[in-house]
Amino acid sequence: MSDSMVRLDIQNGIAILTLSNPPVNALSHALRTAFSVRLVEVARNTAVEGLVIACAGRTFVDGAEISELGQVNTPMLREIISRLESMGKPSVAALHGTALGGGLELALGCTFRVANQDAKIGLPEVKLGLLPGAGGTVRTTYLAGAKASLELAGSGEMMRADAAGKLGLIDAVFAGDLIANAVRFLQRKISENDIPAPVSQRAGDMPSADPAALEKLAAELCQKARSSAPMLTGQAVKAALELDFARAMQEERRLFDEAVASPRSEALRHLFFAERAAAKLPEDVAEAGTRSVQAVGVIGAGTMGSGIAMAFANSGYDVIIREMNAEALQRGLERVATTYARSVSRGSLTRNEADRRIARIEGTDEAADLAKCDLIVEAAFEDMEVKKSIFAELDRIARPGAILATNTSYLNVDAIAAATSRPGDVLGLHFFSPANVMKLVEVVRGAETAPNVLATALGVSRKLRKQPVVVGVCHGFVGNRMLAARNAQLSQLLLEGATPAQVDGAFRALGWPMGPCQMQDLAGLDISWRNRKALGTPDALPDRLCELGRFGQKAGKGWYLYDGNRERKPDPEVQVIIDTMAAERGITRKLLSENEIIDRTHGPMITEGRRILEEGIAVRSSDIDVIWVHGYGFPRDLGGPMFWDDKGRLRTKGEI
Repeated sequence: MSDSMVRLDIQNGIAILTLSNPPVNALSHALRTAFSVRLVEVARNTAVEGLVIACAGRTFVDGAEISELGQVNTPMLREIISRLESMGKPSVAALHGTALGGGLELALGCTFRVANQDAKIGLPEVKLGLLPGAGGTVRTTYLAGAKASLELAGSGEMMRADAAGKLGLIDAVFAGDLIANAVRFLQRKISENDIPAPVSQRAGDMPSADPAALEKLAAELCQKARSSAPMLTGQAVKAALELDFARAMQEERRLFDEAVASPRSEALRHLFFAERAAAKLPEDVAEAGTRSVQAVGVIGAGTMGSGIAMAFANSGYDVIIREMNAEALQRGLERVATTYARSVSRGSLTRNEADRRIARIEGTDEAADLAKCDLIVEAAFEDMEVKKSIFAELDRIARPGAILATNTSYLNVDAIAAATSRPGDVLGLHFFSPANVMKLVEVVRGAETAPNVLATALGVSRKLRKQPVVVGVCHGFVGNRMLAARNAQLSQLLLEGATPAQVDGAFRALGWPMGPCQMQDLAGLDISWRNRKALGTPDALPDRLCELGRFGQKAGKGWYLYDGNRERKPDPEVQVIIDTMAAERGITRKLLSENEIIDRTHGPMITEGRRILEEGIAVRSSDIDVIWVHGYGFPRDLGGPMFWDDKGRLRTKGEI
């Protein structure tokens, strides 16, 4: 076992241990056992002066074996790291690809860390509701300081090797042969007698930190992650600052064990596997192959169309935006330029990269210019006749084999496909606004969608760094169909005694980033109003607001009143409308609890989700969870509506 998983080579007094556990060298029990055996061999070999730890394949150790999480199988990683530090011979971790989680913790157990130019490091455990459990927060605090440690482990994001080098987490960055450079680096350090103490003994070198600033940073990380998990990381970093190494390690492990047993981590681990399952090809198309896509057409230069165009340009596709007239096209292209300029001003994009992305997007008002496209995404007005007309035109001009996609939020994809002579080339790609930011794409599989069209759409979605979920055809598909069920009781709750602020407050208390009234104001109440009118399903209360021009933020008033900075505040006029309507219906208003608000909104939503599963619109219950977490802001800590219901609804945020 040790020979196949951990190869030992010796070069001029330097032992090289190469770990191999494809595809990502996860630190399984088998790999830890083999590595431990090899460490003993190295420690006993008097001809060996130092050790290089490297990995085969495309990456360094990419973390723990998640399927073994919670199991106590010796040797544990922290035991191996302790043995590495105490064996009396200097060591260097040679990092390539990514060194994540336990992989970075293993590297931190070495005397030195070197990396190639493209390597990245990270402590992503927080994304599973966890924190490092083998010294990750303690040793990074010793090397880089508490702020850097909290940012790394509390965000779960990866850091490039050059940035890590500036923080002291990596000692050298190389181009060329990484292993040869690592060996030479270690030989030079040995010859110069420049061997520092193990990282566990470097507490005296760590930068000072402001406890209040760390608490504020932890709260910001929680808000950004939509999870309370970063708070545990903050506690571990605080322990590294205040306690000696042994006690700090004990506290980190105690917090880790607490996190592993928490419902929050169970929910986040559920999402981890759910996201991967959703992105996989369905079994019946796994062998279908894909079509080549490089040139992409987008019909419509409005908010959605321009966002879709940017999503494709951001991932290297050539994009043509088509609008009906030059004025609308110019507005769309200006919207694109403004969005990129905003990213440059925030520092999230360089000016050169923004220019490259803009250069990939061209505009036209001639439908014939779309003939060279491999994929055409229609993002026009949500009207069946409009969409049928567009697809009939695409049928005439699109090249044979081009994929034709509709971005409809509600409409029947099969009916749209029937407007063409090639329904096998048609499917839905339901992006969420803003499309250049939101991760979710509902990939709507029509009755006649060709298997290789579906496979291509999933591949393209992944290249866009989106989270695709395959769904079937029905009104609203999965997300919006369940949204309608969730909001069906909203007007009645408001008439019976709740206020918009109370409803939104109940949602936020559960973990939502915003409640339904705030969300409708942000999206525009007129969108749902038009949809209700088209379906002949009026809703008197929000319809009345729309009749008064209260369309939300864009109008300065909706459920709330907005000032020039778009700050919302309760509007007495809305309360008068609600009170009047309640009186007309003979409803005596009363105080409603948060639990009742949540139950009467979320209960119907989950019931609709069960129907969707029964009808086969969604393949898996977990697919619904992925849709709601990524598309609608359902609290990640609850794992999605279906998982939450399986575990017992109305469990409050404070109980997680």
